[in-house]
Amino acid sequence: GGGELAATRGGGTQGAGTHMVYVGNLAYEVAWWELKDHFKAAGHVLHADIMSEAGTGRSKGYGLVSFGTGQEAANAISTLHDTDLKGRKIFVREERGGGAATGGGELAATRGGGTQGAG
Repeated sequence: GGGELAATRGGGTQGAGTHMVYVGNLAYEVAWWELKDHFKAAGHVLHADIMSEAGTGRSKGYGLVSFGTGQEAANAISTLHDTDLKGRKIFVREERGGGAATGGGELAATRGGGTQGAG
């Protein structure tokens, strides 16, 4: 309660950080601008990024999309999860990892299937 409203009332991102969603099961040929375009339906996209392998630049098949408000991020999760992007059903969830920091935790976080404990 309450905290979310206060964070979004200002209309901007100052102090609130970004509201990110994790997007998985991306086709390897999806570019960041296509990801951004797909997510514009949910709200104002501040940034979209696709994670790539160091050295090769090949897509890892997942990315992050930042929105201006938590409401837009929540809207993206509810409306764009399991939608088709370049022939693949993407999955969209709240980004829990604190941004683009990589590490072994990512696999462990996704293995459980998602929403347990979120409500």
